[in-house]
Amino acid sequence: MSPRADAARNRSAVLQAADAVFVEHGVSASTEEIARRAGLGIGTVFRHFPTKEALLKAVHEQRLEHLAARAQLAGTGDAAPTWFREFFTEVASTSVEKLILADALEDLRVDADPEVGARLRSAVGALLQRAQAAGTVRQDISFDDLIALMIAAGRAAQATPDEQTRTHLIEVILDGLQAG
Repeated sequence: MSPRADAARNRSAVLQAADAVFVEHGVSASTEEIARRAGLGIGTVFRHFPTKEALLKAVHEQRLEHLAARAQLAGTGDAAPTWFREFFTEVASTSVEKLILADALEDLRVDADPEVGARLRSAVGALLQRAQAAGTVRQDISFDDLIALMIAAGRAAQATPDEQTRTHLIEVILDGLQAG
């Protein structure tokens, strides 16, 4: 394996381990635990991410990139009529971890890469347009409305430990977004 391929594999392993450790133990989790989980030395972690803040930022940006990729695929091809509801539900259900990371970065005054934000904005904006064209989402919903409702659904999920209540709240928001 080339040194570049090895470095890329190590970076990916660190990000994957950090994501899992932050979900399990919060953003105060130790970098030693992340290194152990990745099967690497602490020096390798710090070679890729010189500070814990840099690692938090990279994990958060990776999650945003994943969300952008998921948004690009939703509603394309032979998607079922329920694709928008499924996408929104997935985002709301998994956003607790994203919000924890985003809040930690905000507290540290660290912003996500503007290019990552632009890709996410473009992908979710296109998803909204597809949903409105398909008659799935009301025409009077703007991009900013959708983002605010996704954040609200995520915050509701974060504040509600009961799965049934979380599901109900997401359904209420989705019913409000529905066209017709």
